[in-house]
Amino acid sequence: MPQGLKVGDFLPDVVMQPTPLQLFRYSAVTWNSHKIHFDAAWAAHEGHAGVLVHSHLHAANALRVLTAGLSSEWGVSAASYKIVGPAAAGSTLTATAQITAISVNDDEMSFALRETDEHGRLCLEGTATARLRT
Repeated sequence: MPQGLKVGDFLPDVVMQPTPLQLFRYSAVTWNSHKIHFDAAWAAHEGHAGVLVHSHLHAANALRVLTAGLSSEWGVSAASYKIVGPAAAGSTLTATAQITAISVNDDEMSFALRETDEHGRLCLEGTATARLRT
């Protein structure tokens, strides 16, 4: 088994607490000009609790579980996700990855990804595959 892992095991969680400044900077570097991500007044006008976390930042947080939890011998080869709930700046977002399959040759693992906020509300769900680098 890879690194002593088996189907059903979880990699260590990753926690992110995005700040308004981080979301502003993320908008800048990704050229995302939607005001719900950096303008608190606009986000409130649209009915949000604060500036919102970007969908790709949710995904990056979820994938960090794999990149932080697996050795450098492993690389993410595929990922798919869906944002199912919003999160605002200041939220505590916890990403998890549970092993759902391991290949016969122990060179590939599949994962169920989830990200929840501090109230246990689901923000992201998805899947990912990691492969042993050759």
